[in-house]
Amino acid sequence: MSGRARLALCAWVATILTACALLPLVDSPVWLLQAAVLLGIQTIVGAGARRVPLAWPLTVAAQLLVTLVLLTLVFAREQAFFGLIPGPDTFQRFGTLLQTGTDDVGRYAIPAPLSDGIRLMLVGGALLIGLAVDTLAVTFRSAAPAGLPLLALYSVAAGLSDGSGGWVWFLLAAVGYLMLLLAEGRDRLSQWGRVFGGGPRAPGDQSAGGAVAPVRTGWRTGSVALVVALFVPLALPSLDGGLLSAAGNGVGSGSGGGGTISAVNPLVSLRDSLNVDEDRQVMSVRNSSEDTQDLYLRIVSLDSFDGTAWKPSQRHIEDVPKSFPNPLGLRADVRRTEITTTIAAADWYAQDWLPMPYPATGVKIDGSWRFEPVGRTLVGDHGQNTRGARYTVTSLDVQPTAEQLAEAPQPDPALVREFTQVPESLPAIVARTAREVTAGSANDYERAVKLQDYFAVSGGFRYDTQVQVGSGSNAIARFLRDKEGFCVHFSFAMASMARTLGIPARVAVGFAPGTPQPDGTVSVGLRDAHAWPELYFEGVGWTRFEPTPTRGSVPEYTQSQAPGGEVPNPDLPSQNASVAPSDSASASETCTAAQRRLDGGCASESAQAALGRNDDSGWWSVKGLAWTLGVLALLALLLLPMLWRLRIRAVRLGQHGRADADATVHALSAWQELADTAWDFGIGPEESQTPRKAAARIVRLGRLDPRAADAVHRVADAVEQVLYAPSPRPTAGLAEDVRRVTEALRTMAGRGTKLRAMFVPRSTVRVVWALSARWATLSARALAARPALRKPWGQHS
Repeated sequence: MSGRARLALCAWVATILTACALLPLVDSPVWLLQAAVLLGIQTIVGAGARRVPLAWPLTVAAQLLVTLVLLTLVFAREQAFFGLIPGPDTFQRFGTLLQTGTDDVGRYAIPAPLSDGIRLMLVGGALLIGLAVDTLAVTFRSAAPAGLPLLALYSVAAGLSDGSGGWVWFLLAAVGYLMLLLAEGRDRLSQWGRVFGGGPRAPGDQSAGGAVAPVRTGWRTGSVALVVALFVPLALPSLDGGLLSAAGNGVGSGSGGGGTISAVNPLVSLRDSLNVDEDRQVMSVRNSSEDTQDLYLRIVSLDSFDGTAWKPSQRHIEDVPKSFPNPLGLRADVRRTEITTTIAAADWYAQDWLPMPYPATGVKIDGSWRFEPVGRTLVGDHGQNTRGARYTVTSLDVQPTAEQLAEAPQPDPALVREFTQVPESLPAIVARTAREVTAGSANDYERAVKLQDYFAVSGGFRYDTQVQVGSGSNAIARFLRDKEGFCVHFSFAMASMARTLGIPARVAVGFAPGTPQPDGTVSVGLRDAHAWPELYFEGVGWTRFEPTPTRGSVPEYTQSQAPGGEVPNPDLPSQNASVAPSDSASASETCTAAQRRLDGGCASESAQAALGRNDDSGWWSVKGLAWTLGVLALLALLLLPMLWRLRIRAVRLGQHGRADADATVHALSAWQELADTAWDFGIGPEESQTPRKAAARIVRLGRLDPRAADAVHRVADAVEQVLYAPSPRPTAGLAEDVRRVTEALRTMAGRGTKLRAMFVPRSTVRVVWALSARWATLSARALAARPALRKPWGQHS
């Protein structure tokens, strides 16, 4: 491999290793594979342009053009001419995706879902950084400044991530940059000639040749520098523990990761994405009811609890019915009022689940939506989302009395089993606290009210979006101990405690009541995103509770005096709690759009859903990757003859032994390459001619200048010398002579001949000849090895 080819490969590796630092920012790593393939194509184009050779501006322009075509193929194929050539619509599509990606970056927490916009930003950014590194390190042969774009890429990733595992990404980026520097150093040293590498060598010993000693020294120096950078900060008390510190970024006692509560809120960093200066409006809502304080918009219910997270169960989805079935468990004697709600979603709000009041009885909406009957939710199908949606929902405002809830009979045993499951890993303090708080209660309703009062009034809990409680399986226990958190902590803890008491419970995710406007509408913003528990009572159905202080509204049916409990006041925070309003809501785990579309199920879904979701980027990601790989395979097939000739030429003219025994091999290889090169330019071989006559023929037909003619004859003389001399001696400069002849043939040839010699060289027919000869040899061996099936005629036993 030539020095520049090695540099190009190292530049590609360094860029990919540094781009790995962006992996924690999104929930899917598929973009990195796509970026690696596209960056590889970009690198190959650069290597080919330098091989021609083209001037450096043309080389960079060729790489930029190929990069644009590749991005068009992957992200804007439908807007391009013939699916490949970018046009005005293509750039408009890029602008839309970049705007969407910018909105998604400002809206989602880390790790964000891999939307098309975010994917374009990641892949496109990696390609631009890769182009800068390739230009500096390979085209300009200056690897040290190439570290600046790599540093910029790593700095962006380090600045946006929460710091968990940061030393791994630093190590990968450092190794990539070190490889680049060493490759450049080896290339420079190889141009100086033989490098002193220690003691004297025996004649013919090539093991210590080249730049081995300096390269080994470079690896050692670089390794020592990495070790110092990683471990020395651990011994400095004035620093925060260095890259290997397990303290994380938070003040809690967790094992790092910012001290977040992954068991309660897998997306506690949501507070960062929602702490914006301006609360953006998500939806404008108009309701037929005069009272909007209980106008919760529900997106999805989280009914599966594994001890680490709450998430939706895998559910079957069906076509949206004209009229929804009756709500589960709701008796006819329970008071209810039918209300109509008109909702207009913002153009930037892309949510796969449809926000609706609960329980909805019907919906009028355009687009492709499916109905999930257990959760009574609508989910987008084939990439459908809420972006700019206008729809009308009819729903019931269920108003049970405290007596009806207190006298509720036992639910169906199957429902109780499903919605009271708690994992064995749940700390014992959760069930113990639930029993202590609800001691003396006569029924499940009183227990539920006491749990709500404990969190909202009497327990001393404080609402705080900046909570740092830790991580791990004991997160709920830590929340009960430290008594600070926000909506997800309160709702998850109450639902878990209710399940330990045998009360069916789940967590709902959506929006709390928004802000009434002068025109009669209600503005629902990002900061209204919310999570709350729902408990099941036979005869009433799934019933909302509000344990989070200062958030939402306390249901009227829970404000009755419960035995041993206090009446919660929605206007007052929990005791010892801060009255400062919070500027964000919270969420549970994210899940990909592809998972949500499969039978309505998802491995994880949460209050993150309240902030919007990406389009069907998964399908287009796979499809775009397939197109990319197809184009790459076609390109490799078309370039295969050229690549084979380049490889053969590099082997024939590459490094060789300097001993007398190596003279024959080197001279014959140089002559074979000269003859094949002449053949590529239209001068066919004459195997019957002597080297001297063949050289004269090449000089005559190729119309070579005297300098090139002398080079041809020197190669021919070297061949005759190794063939006929009693003691062949090495001849210096044969590889340079062959290159000089090649350049002279290229100068005298026409444009068509040059292109054919480069892309469809005639000498590649030798591959067919070699395969044919190999096949004949194998066939002969097979026939010879096959045992006789019968004896020859005339031979008897």
